Amino acid sequence: MAGLDLSLLLMLSVLVGVREVSLAQFSHQGPMAPGDIIIGGLFPIHEAVEAVNYTGLNRVSSPQLPNCSRYYTKGLNQALAMIHAVEMANRSPMLSSLNLTLGYRIYDTCSDVTTALWAVQGLTRPFSDCDSPTNSSQPVQPIMAVIGTSSSEISIAIARELNLLLIPQISYASTATILSDKSRFPAFMRTVPNDEYQTHAMVQLLKENKWTWVGIIITDGDYGRSAMESFVKHTESEGICVAFKAILPDSLADQQKLNTHINKTVDIIEKNTKVNVVVSFAKSSQMKLLFQGLRRRNVSNKVWVASDNWSTAKNILNNINLSDIGNILGFTFKSGNVTAFHQYLKDLKFESEAKLNNSFLEEFLKQPDIGNAANAVQKLIKSTYFDMVFSVQMAVRAIANAVAELCVKRQCKTPSAIQPWELLKQLRNITFEKEGVMYNFDANGDINLGYDVCLWDEHEFEGHDIIAEYYPSNCSFTFTRKNLSDIENVVSKCSDSCQPGKYKKTAEGQHTCCYECLACAENQYSNHTDADACSKCDTESMWSNANSSECHLKFYEYFEWNSGFAIVLLTLAALGILLVFSMSALFFWQRNSLVVKAAGGPLCHLILFSLLGSFISVIFFVGEPSNDTCRVRQVIFGLSFTLCVSCILVKSLKILLAFQMNLELKELLHKLYKPYLIVCICMGLQVTICALWLTLYRPFKEKVVQPKSILLECKEGSSVMFGLMLGYIALLALICFSFAYKGRKLPQKYNEAKFITFSMLIYLMAWVIFIPVHLTTSGKYVPAVEVVVILISNYGILSCHFLPKCYIIIFKKEHNTKVAFLNNVYEYARKSSENIRGLTGTDPHSKTENSVYVISNPSLMPEEKQVSVPKIDNVP
Repeated sequence: MAGLDLSLLLMLSVLVGVREVSLAQFSHQGPMAPGDIIIGGLFPIHEAVEAVNYTGLNRVSSPQLPNCSRYYTKGLNQALAMIHAVEMANRSPMLSSLNLTLGYRIYDTCSDVTTALWAVQGLTRPFSDCDSPTNSSQPVQPIMAVIGTSSSEISIAIARELNLLLIPQISYASTATILSDKSRFPAFMRTVPNDEYQTHAMVQLLKENKWTWVGIIITDGDYGRSAMESFVKHTESEGICVAFKAILPDSLADQQKLNTHINKTVDIIEKNTKVNVVVSFAKSSQMKLLFQGLRRRNVSNKVWVASDNWSTAKNILNNINLSDIGNILGFTFKSGNVTAFHQYLKDLKFESEAKLNNSFLEEFLKQPDIGNAANAVQKLIKSTYFDMVFSVQMAVRAIANAVAELCVKRQCKTPSAIQPWELLKQLRNITFEKEGVMYNFDANGDINLGYDVCLWDEHEFEGHDIIAEYYPSNCSFTFTRKNLSDIENVVSKCSDSCQPGKYKKTAEGQHTCCYECLACAENQYSNHTDADACSKCDTESMWSNANSSECHLKFYEYFEWNSGFAIVLLTLAALGILLVFSMSALFFWQRNSLVVKAAGGPLCHLILFSLLGSFISVIFFVGEPSNDTCRVRQVIFGLSFTLCVSCILVKSLKILLAFQMNLELKELLHKLYKPYLIVCICMGLQVTICALWLTLYRPFKEKVVQPKSILLECKEGSSVMFGLMLGYIALLALICFSFAYKGRKLPQKYNEAKFITFSMLIYLMAWVIFIPVHLTTSGKYVPAVEVVVILISNYGILSCHFLPKCYIIIFKKEHNTKVAFLNNVYEYARKSSENIRGLTGTDPHSKTENSVYVISNPSLMPEEKQVSVPKIDNVP
């Protein structure tokens, strides 16, 4: 049994020895310093340039590290920033008051995941026989935290290792969104925002510059694919299309594979001529090769949006003019004052530092382009990236504050006084101060300060011009430089913008950013550029032509006062009113004359009054209609013209009564002849019709929506009632026409039968024509049709009934006497007697003995002067 135990001990010793040899072989330990609390540092001091070929089962050999021969000055600068920050923290009252110091052990990751994992093994091993400061077998202090790395790909790998012991890891540049997942990476923290904010800020920048057709280049791996996924998600929500996605290999060691992918990416960029903006999350060394390939193809004038991965790596432009590439907009982390660090670099004693504990500095001095300490200082100062240095300083500051708060209540000079998980808990809840500003980690373990957007300047090789600041709190940019014409004039679109009045139509299967512009249809519009669809006008009140950028208000259309046609009609109506008043005055002045009495006497004034109302009704047919005007205009005309025709009907009856030869019919007509009663009865029937109309089917104003206007018109309420009103007037007119037609051969000078016949004929013809015209006419001139008919009717009556009488009164006064009248009657009686004798062949005395012709119109002359002719033959 004792022999078995001895064998096990020997085996374990061998295994431990093998592990120590492996760590010594594969880890690249650099500077270190003792302290009460040890911090690990992981920085890319070198870059891998060659990979070991593991392909083929028969070619498997022992593990080998990549060839880390390419020195990376930027990584050394970051490591020195940590050393300086640790020294500053040790001198601060925060730790010196507790008599505590921070120590560090820094390893080179060689920008390689495998090398970084070996470095983590070296940081976390509990014992060492060869690497202790005294080179003696004694316990090595365990690390309490790790600062690093800059690469998200490497941080993801080592975070899984550190999670096992919950050793807090604070990265100063790893931005992969996946690292914010605390369920998978509980010990990971960082002093920079994650890529979710960066990709959102990039898309906001694209949107503000209207760059909707862009390309994206990434490095294969968790970081690149996560960034691309986040970027594409934001572009889709903002209507930006990704024209191409180029993925470059993560490893830089296989140059042949890398060059193949670089050439393919150059081909893609050259082919997509409309893509003038390219977003890149690739590595700086990859971008250098890409730019060289583009210059060989003369592909330039692009805008490159650089992620924090290479946004400050201006060394990639060696032997390349920025004008050959285009413009580069870089997203960098927020930075602070790094003057103290610059002074630290200037005060470095390279020989003593290199020999004491910093093999990285010793190797740096041996670089061909360095040679001496002065050149080394200048090179380091030029390689200082403010955002990186500031982030490293914040990480050290946070650890120092957390240690100080933990050690206030306990003695931390003794080993294992605090555990990594305790420090992790303290870091998650700490609020620390730097340069007067308070900082803390959020729930995801991130410090989100936002971004600076810099524009690369060809004349300032190491510097950059900050043109804008991005604030994640409100997702907005604040531009610090206004003149950006070189950027603002760049167009990166698949299709030209659709101008207002058009909309985008995307073909099936194409990107939404590739479209054709189609004109909006009638009653549709688009009032902004690149509208996805046309908006509809409210057709009840607005309209638009095809290809319109706005809707126009529909104007109200009606028979306006200022219309030329309306002015003519109103002028005729006014002239009619003037004639009515003139004739009324003339007839009143000549009221006792035979002509006036023969024309009807007082009935003439009643007719003229009715015509006045008919002319006035014309006014209500013009102008914007209302419910009141719609009701008033037809009623006024209907009642006025009914009164007029009723009076004419009385005159027709009077003519028949005055000159009727048939005594039986004469007696019947004499009994029926009650002038004013007849007028009242006729008017009463029309009043009844109008009252029923206004009560049951009252006219109203209606809005008729037309394509470009709103027609305001009157609806009669009931076509039947409207027709009944006009039909009743037509019936009276027809009766008048019949009566007057029978008396057409009465004495010429005083005979109104012909005039009544003509006036009623004009009226009937006008209204017969009106019916089809009214039914077939539409629009604002419908009222004008009725106005024309009304004026024709009115002027027809004026011309036939009153103008001849006025002519006799004014110009033929000799006919306006009693003698002239009696002679006219005698002549008519004599001709009638001769006609009877000629027709019968007998003596007219036998038939006219008892047939006395009497002029019995009381209005023609006074009763005592009425003429009685007992026999036609006895009339002289």
